[in-house]
Amino acid sequence: MSNGAVPETNPSQFDKADAAFLGDFATLSTFGATAGGGVDRQAGSRADGEQRSWFTQLLTDNGFTVSFDQIGNQFGLLELEVGKPYVVVGSHLDSQPTAGRYDGAYGVLAAAHAAFRLAAEWQAAGLSPRYNLAVVNWFNEEGSRFKPSMMGSSVYTGKMTVDAALATTDPAGITVREALASTDALGEGSGPKAAYCSEIHIEQGRSMERDGIAIGVVDSNWAANKYEFVVHGEQAHTGSTVIADRHDAILGASLLVVAARKIADHFPDGAVHTSVGQLDVYPNSPVVVPSRVNLLLDLRSADEALLQEADRMLHERIEQIERSAQVEVEKVGSHCWPVTPYQAEGVALAEKIVANRGVSHARVKTLAGHDSTNMKDIVPTVMLFVPSVEGISHNEHEYTTDQDIVTGLHVLTDVVRSLCEGELDLL
Repeated sequence: MSNGAVPETNPSQFDKADAAFLGDFATLSTFGATAGGGVDRQAGSRADGEQRSWFTQLLTDNGFTVSFDQIGNQFGLLELEVGKPYVVVGSHLDSQPTAGRYDGAYGVLAAAHAAFRLAAEWQAAGLSPRYNLAVVNWFNEEGSRFKPSMMGSSVYTGKMTVDAALATTDPAGITVREALASTDALGEGSGPKAAYCSEIHIEQGRSMERDGIAIGVVDSNWAANKYEFVVHGEQAHTGSTVIADRHDAILGASLLVVAARKIADHFPDGAVHTSVGQLDVYPNSPVVVPSRVNLLLDLRSADEALLQEADRMLHERIEQIERSAQVEVEKVGSHCWPVTPYQAEGVALAEKIVANRGVSHARVKTLAGHDSTNMKDIVPTVMLFVPSVEGISHNEHEYTTDQDIVTGLHVLTDVVRSLCEGELDLL
């Protein structure tokens, strides 16, 4: 949808349950809505609080009990038998600034509607599955306001302490604790105990649309090395200071940006991705040579040997940049993860379910980080993708067709049913 057009939803072509899902998605998309057709509801913001309140009502109206854990993860619980662990299914509702409507939000709402359908199905049949069911809205997956990304699932899985997460500040100095308290999302405890996990998400790339694939079954994630650098220079007058005497932090930062792109171009066929997504310049005055630039730079690859080589090249370039720009580059933070597979039995289960529905599918890898990439390290996890039109994401023009998100909902429902009924226990 490169022209920015957003086709109107036409629920009449779907059955009542699917139309209800599409209607709820349209309502969800009004929270933090932007003029360009996207959303802006960063973690702990007013819009985030409003959508969480709406989501709480939706869950409770459908018989689920809602709770928040100590880092603000929101759970809708269907406890069918006391003491049993849960199948945890969901994604995240927070967004990037001026973001698309589908990233994360689709996965949360699809999880809820899958859970509603299964709850009704089990009640009508008088059945109680092997596991309880929890719908989850993970806190701060995006990492746009509070770093690092995937914070809520990192705390849940023990990769980050709750104290460190709650003390994290945004650029205005507001802590995560304060933001959660202001949106009535600061809870207690560590959330329900998970037995299995599942997440559905838009692909955020163009390969599935290109190949005519309706469902992607994710079998592994790319590795990533994400760094926060500070380039230190020295303030000077932009007009009168001789060029040779300058220690220009923004020059050093700019050379890092170019270096990152050249590193990506060095590897064939898009095997390595690099980017710089954020620059903070001080003092950011038109007549002052900057003395400091904070920037975030990341390297990603499905091949850890290539990632290691790219990382070596980056640090070699840093030494060259320090000399040529007369600056110092300090690494102040990092957030890295390796290539890790999703459990083979979960991949096989998803493939069987999709095949039984007669839906086109293929195994794919996730280039981006998702909460499920944390969860698969502690419990068997099934990750599914639906196509993204033109691969557009983190953009107000992000779009996935109604048919594709409904198809994904159907497949997710089947996957969650199988997990709750213990099908993977037998494998």
